[in-house]
Parts: sequence; C-alpha cells; structure tokens
Amino acid sequence: MIKIKKSFKLADAPDTVAGISLYHAIRSEKNLVPAMTYLAVRHLHITCAILSISLFALRGGLSLAAVDWRRWQALRWLPHLNDTLLLCAAAWLAYTSGQYPGQQPWLTAKVVALVCYILLGKQALKPGLPRAARAWWYAAALLSAAYIVSVAHARNPLPF
Repeated sequence: MIKIKKSFKLADAPDTVAGISLYHAIRSEKNLVPAMTYLAVRHLHITCAILSISLFALRGGLSLAAVDWRRWQALRWLPHLNDTLLLCAAAWLAYTSGQYPGQQPWLTAKVVALVCYILLGKQALKPGLPRAARAWWYAAALLSAAYIVSVAHARNPLPF
C-alpha cells in the first residue's frame, strides 16, 4: 500500500514540481511546507497578476475611449482588492522560498518595475490630462507590466 505524505521534507522531494525548483521554492524553520500550498499560492499570485493587468488595460482603454469607467463601482474597488491579494501572495512566496528583493537581482528588478508601473499607471488614469498624454502614460505602464511578467518568467533582470 502506498502512503501519501501531506507534507514532505526537502531531501525526500524530487528535483522539480510543476517546473519549480523545490530547493528555491520551499523553505521554513523545520524545512517542512506542503508543496500544494506553495503551488496554490503561486498560482493565486499569477492569476491575480493577470487580473491586475487586465483590469488596468480595461480601465485605461475605457479612459482613452472617453468612457467614464469610474461610474462602475466594481472598477473602482476591485483593482485595489485584487492588488492587495497579489502583494500578500508575493510576500508569502518570498518568505516561504527565502528569496527577497535585494538578495535576488530578478526580484529587485520586479519591485523597481512595479513602482514604475504604479506611478505610470496613476498618470495614465488621471482624469484631467489630455488624451494624447494619457495614451503615452498608458503605453509606458503596459510596457512596464510586460517587463515585470518577462522578468518573473525568465527569473533574470534582463529577460530579452
């Protein structure tokens, strides 16, 4: 009869689970973290990132089309809720994996690009700016988001 462990020790684990190096993926004081928990939070983080960029693209597109997206209540609060969940998942993943900005160059690049994305996105959604200026801010914010995704995928600050 085969017993299935609910948690595992790193030494007993295969090299990768779903393409993730377990050496970098799982860490705790006792070196005992359920693999499915890490993978679930990682997938939550990825899903929230996709939703965050999609919501920004939607709000920016509506803004450029001269549609007042602020009249829809969900478009005012949903991005904040999603981004909070995204950042909480990111913090949990960083703590669990032992990879921190400043320690890992690719995470440092992601955090710096995230700050740029937030500042550029804020300008892109500012209501009083001319349409042409908002379009430039919007394009720059989307490029910043694309850079963040490519850095996360390649785990390299120079992914191109």
